[in-house]
Amino acid sequence: MPKAPILGSSKTVDLDDAAFGADFHESLVHECVRAELNARRQGTHSTKTRGKVRGGGAKPWRQKGTGRARQGSIRAPHFAGGGTVFGPQPRRYTFKVNRKERRVAFRSALSLHGNRGSVAVLDAAPFTETPSAKQAASLVNGWGQPAGVLIVLSEAEAQVALSFRNLARTSVLASSAVGVADLVGASALLASQGAVDELTRRALGATVAEAA
Repeated sequence: MPKAPILGSSKTVDLDDAAFGADFHESLVHECVRAELNARRQGTHSTKTRGKVRGGGAKPWRQKGTGRARQGSIRAPHFAGGGTVFGPQPRRYTFKVNRKERRVAFRSALSLHGNRGSVAVLDAAPFTETPSAKQAASLVNGWGQPAGVLIVLSEAEAQVALSFRNLARTSVLASSAVGVADLVGASALLASQGAVDELTRRALGATVAEAA
């Protein structure tokens, strides 16, 4: 069973083996990361075709007798200021990933940290009353993990996030907003006990439903 240290103390916490000790499914993780990153794209890019560019209603010169090639509009793509051929248009990049596949990928991402020992539990009590970025930085730096730590807190611990949100090379997310891409892209995972419980429930949701 994977274990996680409680930063600032000598105690450890047992992690759920089904959530933090599962096998790694690379193909499902890759598919979910693609889906999550695509969903973050706005898709508002747009270019104008020759029919949408202002002007160009008359022929730039007569059909014959000039010695130049015939032209019908100065807004043709080969003219400066003309339209764009096959340019990007507004679109949606999202695609569906099945719920069971998402949960398998989520367990794989959690297990990635659980198996390599890059997950720890944060004691949120010292940061509940008075925010302290100095104390938060000391706690994270004392852990000894590379830069890029993902800090996960529960919805009720918004006050605790004030201490960690401005630390360099760290990210703070609510447990309900954490995705597979966030877990895979983080060098280490630091979560409060409430956030660990929420992540475990999310990872085992499909398993519990199937067993019922």
